[in-house]
Amino acid sequence: MRNFIIRRLFLGLIISVFGAMVIYAVIRALPTSYVETIARQRATNPLSTKTYQEWLDQLNQVYKLDVGVVPGFIGWLGNAVRGDFGESWHFGIPVTQKFNQVIWYSVIIQIITFIVEIFISIPLGILAARKQYSKTDYAITVFALMGISLPTFFLATLLKYQFSIKLGWFDLYGLTGRFYNSMTRFEQIVDIGYHMVLPIFTLMMASVGGLMRYTRTNMLEVLNSDYIRTARAKGLSERAVINKHAFRNTLIPLVSYMSYLIPAMFSGALITETLFQIPGIGYVSFQAITRGDIPFAMFYATFIIILTQISLIIADIMYAVVDPRVRAN
Repeated sequence: MRNFIIRRLFLGLIISVFGAMVIYAVIRALPTSYVETIARQRATNPLSTKTYQEWLDQLNQVYKLDVGVVPGFIGWLGNAVRGDFGESWHFGIPVTQKFNQVIWYSVIIQIITFIVEIFISIPLGILAARKQYSKTDYAITVFALMGISLPTFFLATLLKYQFSIKLGWFDLYGLTGRFYNSMTRFEQIVDIGYHMVLPIFTLMMASVGGLMRYTRTNMLEVLNSDYIRTARAKGLSERAVINKHAFRNTLIPLVSYMSYLIPAMFSGALITETLFQIPGIGYVSFQAITRGDIPFAMFYATFIIILTQISLIIADIMYAVVDPRVRAN
């Protein structure tokens, strides 16, 4: 098992490096350049002693835009390995510093969303499989298909229209209320949690349907297996058949599916956080990308790639937890 994990870590590292290189090449091929805007702004500053071209040459040299894609990426990678991802062109501070300021909002939202999604999707998926073709199964299927079919931006717009505009229960945008600075520490935490309700519900609905349907499909396959019929023939209760035999084998394919949920939610958070203007990594990355902030865009893309590889490695380890045959090998 240790050798397998080492191989997977090495493979994940190679994939991350090549993925980052592809992203770097794509960003370098964009027709617009934010560095030109920066050079123009600095050249028009009355205190500036340099021309536009001098500023442009200096910025290109600092951010390695004056060389080819491969040499530029190698230079960027060398700095990234040392933890230096450069200074954000848009925010004017180091990329890692801005990341540390905003990542925890996204982490809290994603953890809550993931837990709620697991506790809703898996039980409902199992219930739908146990009551196949019943009214309960059809109702759960309709609920799942709604979650799968509704685009994130459309669902978020509906929620804001209903609960923010018509009912006035939540603010349209932001993470805090207007009286946040005058609140106690506990009241501030409650206020932030209150403003996270709609974003969390949006993210949950966007992913709960797929996991619910996947759970139902795999549970149906397991319930039709020979060993399940044998367990029932021995007189075991239906609860024992489901909890001790069927559910454990259903977990094996679910682990593979859930390994993609975390990176998918972080990448999907870009849309949700932007719509609700939650100052997390998604919203900040959207601002940076739309303004041609190459250092921050590279960091965000690399973050998603590495997060995906970590999730896949964790999934491989979880296989050994839920399936003894993996441990035997």
